[in-house]
Amino acid sequence: MGRCGFCNKRSITISGTLGFCADCIRKHFEDVWPKIEAVHRESRRAFGLPEVPPRSSGGALCDQCQNMCRIPDGETGYCGTRRATDGKITGGRPHEGNLYYYHDPLPTNCVASFVCPAGTGAGYPEFARVPDPEFGHKNLAVFYHSCSFNCLYCQNYHFKEYTFSTKIVSAKELAEAADGNTSCICYFGGDPSPQVLHAIKASKIALQKSGNRPFRICWETNGAVAWKYLSKMAELSLESGGCIKFDLKAWNENLHVALCGVSNRQTLENFERLGQLIPARPIPPLLVASTLLVPGYVDVEEVSNIARFIASINRDIPYSLLAFYPHFYLDDLPTTSKSHAYECKKAAENAGLKNVHLGNQHLLGKDYS
Repeated sequence: MGRCGFCNKRSITISGTLGFCADCIRKHFEDVWPKIEAVHRESRRAFGLPEVPPRSSGGALCDQCQNMCRIPDGETGYCGTRRATDGKITGGRPHEGNLYYYHDPLPTNCVASFVCPAGTGAGYPEFARVPDPEFGHKNLAVFYHSCSFNCLYCQNYHFKEYTFSTKIVSAKELAEAADGNTSCICYFGGDPSPQVLHAIKASKIALQKSGNRPFRICWETNGAVAWKYLSKMAELSLESGGCIKFDLKAWNENLHVALCGVSNRQTLENFERLGQLIPARPIPPLLVASTLLVPGYVDVEEVSNIARFIASINRDIPYSLLAFYPHFYLDDLPTTSKSHAYECKKAAENAGLKNVHLGNQHLLGKDYS
């Protein structure tokens, strides 16, 4: 049972780590942010990561994502991957992949599996190997060890332990891991943003190697990468039948900063711009959205606003609501309750979306007491 340090409300869905309820974060951000910021700083010090995006006067500019880090010589950007060496940006270049990869049998537990070719056969025969789920084929899953956000509930936070790893996988080596039975490659993490140059290079090599076989390029991302790179990601996905999965973590900017350490403005702007590309290839869908239902914070209000935003772009954009499991610094919250998940699903549908999906339903728990 947590207590809000501003309004004194008590609830099982108030994190003692954050120290405040969602309403107070939304409405009284300047008052509550100092204590929440201290949690973010602590969570990053534990892994040797910069506590805030560097803003060094005269530092080397990294314009790869919304953080626009000005990096002092010999140090790294917020992601821990992009570095300044002799006044130039290094790290995360096409030949410098800090990652691990593995093959996943299809159909897999992908955010977009309820609409993508691997899970449904959508786009057959141009984009899918068979007109049904691609049993017998596999996905090349690429997990990048860096991220431009700092989500306090990160479900894969262990990647931070490898952010400064010196083990490098070249774009060519990664592309060669896709054999004739691989029908898609998905970049995630962490997030692909800090190493997007590597992912783009590997994708081009793999596509050339695949010949005439369906071979899709897909992404799971926080969406905060600079548009000049996102447009290239979109081009690769459009041509190959792949999709770009945006994790829309919260609607209210104050709440997003509290949960993830940074703003969601560029994420929302990028999502809207990508939405304009949907008519170029409606099936399989280019753009898919997802939201993790963090109890007490990503509530019906947040989901309703996100869903209205998505519907204003295109009502056919698939939206997946994912169950939360206590993890990392928000391990004092319960799992998403079944009633909360279904209430959010109904709210998203009422906002006008035609295809709302509940994922990770095996994690759904009892109603909050």
